[in-house]
Amino acid sequence: MKSRVVAAADGVPLHVGTCGTGPDVVVLSGGPGLVNYLADERLAPDAMRAWFPEPRGVGRSGGGPHSMAQAVADLETIRESLGITAWSALGHSWGSDLAVRYALDHPASVTRGVGVAGHGLHKDRTWSAAYERGRASEPDLDLEWAEDVWRALSDSFVDWIHEPELFRRLADSPVPMHFVAAGDDIRPSWPLQQLAALVPAGRFETLPGVPHDFWATHPASWRQLVNASLSERT
Repeated sequence: MKSRVVAAADGVPLHVGTCGTGPDVVVLSGGPGLVNYLADERLAPDAMRAWFPEPRGVGRSGGGPHSMAQAVADLETIRESLGITAWSALGHSWGSDLAVRYALDHPASVTRGVGVAGHGLHKDRTWSAAYERGRASEPDLDLEWAEDVWRALSDSFVDWIHEPELFRRLADSPVPMHFVAAGDDIRPSWPLQQLAALVPAGRFETLPGVPHDFWATHPASWRQLVNASLSERT
């Protein structure tokens, strides 16, 4: 895994890991506020050049608490600094939601979005109740995280999903988006199904027999899924 440092518009250093060769894909892990736990060559898609940003305020990147708009701006700065015309956006969990916003805000920069085990664009009590009931059954992966970054991005996410034009923008999006639910996830999958039905070039599927963090528990299944999703015809 190689590493690059890109200066954000405000001068904050952003670290980006990279591996592979071929078409470009930016890989966004969950959180928010977690290190990029997908930055592992063993998890990277085949025949692609993968980029793994370390979020602002987390890991080796500078800065601190910030909004989703800033997170998207950082992704655009990274893309432009690397000389990439457009790339795919692959996200897991929170990274799935960020990939959706990135595709909506910069459709010319994103050739396709792949969201795996995402939350979806909602704040629903029944979803939260199901999550809380199953939360104790999920293993603790002991990942590095920044609580202040988590809090700021979580608040910004709620502001975003309350924007009046959000669902109109989703329904008008030209970016193909593929949403995947983990079959054994404690998180209900209906929000991902709704997104796939709303986006014109949207698709939904469930991967049976795997938990939320199957990138860690079933790495072969993770690689098989991302290879298929990123290589499929639009």
